[in-house]
Amino acid sequence: MAGIDRTTPQQKVDNGANYDASSIQHLKGLEAVRLRPGMYIGGTDLRALHHLVYEVVDNSVDEALAGRASSVEIVLHDDGSATVIDDGAGIPVAMHPDEGISTLELVLTNLHAGGKFNNQAYAVSGGLHGVGVSAVNAVSSRLRAEVRREGKVWAQEYERGIPTTAVEVVRKMEPDEVTGTSISFMPDTEIFPETTFNYDTLVNRFREIAFLVSGLSFSVRDERTKPLSHEMMFYFEGGLQSFAQYLNRNRQALHPVVYANREVWFNEDDPKKAYRMQVEVAIQYTDGSTTTELAFANTINTPDGGSHLTGLRSAITRTVNNYARKAGFLKDKDANFSSNDTLEGLTAIVSVKLPNPQFESQTKVKLMNPEVQGAVSSVLGDVFGEFLETNSREGRRIIEKCMLSKRARDAAAKARDLVRNSRGNLLENTTLPGKLADCSNSNPAETELFIVEGDSAGGSAKQGRDRHFQAILPLRGKILNTERARLDKILDNNEVRALISALGVGVGDDFDLSKLRYHRVIIMTDADQDGSHITTLLLTLFFRYMTPLIQNGHLYIAQPPLYRVAVKNKVQYAYGEDDRDRILAELNSEKANIQRFKGLGEMNPDQLWETTMNPENRTLLQVHVDDLALADQTFDMLMGSSVPPRKRFIQTHAKNVRNLDI
Repeated sequence: MAGIDRTTPQQKVDNGANYDASSIQHLKGLEAVRLRPGMYIGGTDLRALHHLVYEVVDNSVDEALAGRASSVEIVLHDDGSATVIDDGAGIPVAMHPDEGISTLELVLTNLHAGGKFNNQAYAVSGGLHGVGVSAVNAVSSRLRAEVRREGKVWAQEYERGIPTTAVEVVRKMEPDEVTGTSISFMPDTEIFPETTFNYDTLVNRFREIAFLVSGLSFSVRDERTKPLSHEMMFYFEGGLQSFAQYLNRNRQALHPVVYANREVWFNEDDPKKAYRMQVEVAIQYTDGSTTTELAFANTINTPDGGSHLTGLRSAITRTVNNYARKAGFLKDKDANFSSNDTLEGLTAIVSVKLPNPQFESQTKVKLMNPEVQGAVSSVLGDVFGEFLETNSREGRRIIEKCMLSKRARDAAAKARDLVRNSRGNLLENTTLPGKLADCSNSNPAETELFIVEGDSAGGSAKQGRDRHFQAILPLRGKILNTERARLDKILDNNEVRALISALGVGVGDDFDLSKLRYHRVIIMTDADQDGSHITTLLLTLFFRYMTPLIQNGHLYIAQPPLYRVAVKNKVQYAYGEDDRDRILAELNSEKANIQRFKGLGEMNPDQLWETTMNPENRTLLQVHVDDLALADQTFDMLMGSSVPPRKRFIQTHAKNVRNLDI
């Protein structure tokens, strides 16, 4: 049982016998970063790999926020390395007065070394801990820093965080050459299993920053594509106002963007403690039901929100309710709109810039400064209230939108009462031909649920599974497109209700991840066009109404094989045409028997277990979200009601389609 110590007194003595002074390690320099990269860059996966580029670029953005830089260039090279170039002042290279080494070397080899602690060099900064660029140096197999300042170009090279050259002058600056810093680094394969940067991921990230820092230009160039390199450039003067218009370009807006950009001062009576905060907010309602909220602190995306997002939500709800009562839309007997009512269909972006932001961790996912909430709420409340007072037609549209949301939410509450039932109660009354085949293990951490397509695949999965820890839920055909439906309609759908009930976490306002009954939720559909469509429909449901399920790494997509290749008694499975051709070449036989699986139902239970369900052999794709704004746009474009954006996407990417099932 958990909590019981089963070691004997003798075992405890033996286990402690070797614990002495030699057991204590003192990690020097950047050793800690290489030993525990998750503490500094968030892990070693692809997200952490791209975080390396973000950390270096953040320093360049800080130069722009300080008024010393106007452009940032990111280059992806053929050899797998990346370079970030800015036209800022350049990292100082002179000997540090206290440490006795070049300041450039100090910044690149010591944690918590930088110019952002006293607010003198940088009044506003995203990098506050002095960890970012030195952490990048630590997890790079090689890094080269070039600094252009004082009429000279200085350089130093490193291997895994250790200097291999001194800081030295490599040449004089050209007459028209601008000052700045260039950092080139190669991610270390000893740290990262995958070291290939994704161009589109970086493009979307830096487009976002270009919106946040109006007047700063970004260039992202990919030299790995031959014969021509890909390059995207971004420059926006409109700030968050342009950002909101960009996010809603495929949606029907109910009014122009409401935009606020003000400075808020704190402790003005005490010159030593006085500081200012810039608050920038843009909001716009659309005719859809999707809520898009983005929050930034010193240009750092804070996906878990924080005090700035709380201030934005409270301002919107308070302002809408005040206006609705004043204008007579809400009577004395009417209840106020809830936050959920006022947020439906809203695109909202908040960005604050302040001297000493307090983040939840080094990866800066949540802003904690309590004073930010009041500042954002006050600024947005004033501007939004004035907008509603002076634009009565748009104000009526917003109130009608909130009323429609309130009615739909009340209807959904009644439908949710069914979903709150315990396991089995709802499913026993469902009209689905297939029922949930549960597992015997009741420990969620050890169990998994396969969501399969139809009775045929469900039958094979039920027979082939390990009943101890694997549950099967067959769905009848394609579920409702949740991108185009309100919650009350979604909960009327039998397949969706069965799925929600099987997971046990609820949906929408009632979602509770702690009640998840299976810690691995696996979508397993046929490897054809219909199967891909069903997968997309399920992903839409999970992204829109169960986002924490994805963010906490519980959602997977199974990868069933496409081919069975047999030569005599030797059988191998191929997951694509290239894999099939490789196997045929290895077998070197002209008498190979090739079977193409059109669906999971064609596979025998033992084949399905061996290839797709057995944890020792299978391949699962874990679903995660790198960029919430991009994911939101993608689902809106692919699954939303507007057809032209989807048509343009299909026409643009038609030549890239593989495995087209005609």
